[in-house]
Amino acid sequence: MKRAFAPLLLLTLLLTSCGSQAGPEPVSATEPVTGTVFAMDTVMDFTIYGEETLLAAAESRIHALEAKLSVTEESSEIYAINHNGSGHVSADTADLLDQALALCGQTGGALDLSIYPVVRAWGFTTGDYGVPETEELAELLAHVDYTKIDFDRKQSAVTLPPDMEIDLGSVAKGYTGDQILSLLREADVTSALLNLGGNVQALGSKPDGSPWRIGVQNPLGDGYIGVLEVTDQAVITSGGYERYFVEDGETYWHIIDPATGAPTHSGLISVTIIGGSGLMCDGLSTALFVMGLEDAAQFWRETGNFEAVFVTEDGQITITEGLTDRFSLADESPFDEVAVLYQE
Repeated sequence: MKRAFAPLLLLTLLLTSCGSQAGPEPVSATEPVTGTVFAMDTVMDFTIYGEETLLAAAESRIHALEAKLSVTEESSEIYAINHNGSGHVSADTADLLDQALALCGQTGGALDLSIYPVVRAWGFTTGDYGVPETEELAELLAHVDYTKIDFDRKQSAVTLPPDMEIDLGSVAKGYTGDQILSLLREADVTSALLNLGGNVQALGSKPDGSPWRIGVQNPLGDGYIGVLEVTDQAVITSGGYERYFVEDGETYWHIIDPATGAPTHSGLISVTIIGGSGLMCDGLSTALFVMGLEDAAQFWRETGNFEAVFVTEDGQITITEGLTDRFSLADESPFDEVAVLYQE
């Protein structure tokens, strides 16, 4: 139920610097190597200030993760579990599943890994769009409940109740970005920018020490609503505009509310999460979209480990207070005011 392509766009050219650094300097520190790979149904771009061989290493790691996590590839671990009802998983899948289930619990089920059959019924995984019959939807919803996923972390074993299927797509790209950044850190890279189909993750700052500048797409049309300055963080957006269909004059988008089985109409049209973990930002961008602004704001106040940009259906931008000096309206933004959420 996640995004298709690029809810975030890079606004600026990558700047370089010849400044000296303490400790060993990464190879090719002032000139980036760049690469593009198609994986997980999206285009991924990399800009790495380091060895060119790291591009191949990153691509190999991505394809290895996709082979384990794909919900449609018959050789994947997730496909096997969905069709057999149980199975053992690799360390990567176990790690991701462990973190994802924790996030499901933290969000009170606004994120639910077992929503996959419902999303498929709407056609968002197949492209065969349509509104499910009420009876079909009710039957599918009866099997949506992440708390019934039996996951034995020590044994890396997963067991599902009858007629339940899971999908890690809501967090897979964020987790993948985290893994690529870990690979780069192990190679002593201190500056890189990943764009995994719109999931932007930054390693450190630009080589000149300045923050990366990331544009947040306008959910109401072309262009940007604003610019975020980030260092060593992920910036991930969910929006109803990214994948949708229209039937009988009604618009249905791909973000499904696990409580109703229907496309979410929470008053939000875009949610951008900024934080240190790509997996967390990926999952929360969906979960907070489902919650709506009021509940999302309360969740942020209680959690406090991320920042956010919310855009509502009535045309209001709201940012959390940690972004007051890191978010600015873009020149072409259709908005002229920004509200700020404060801790109470």
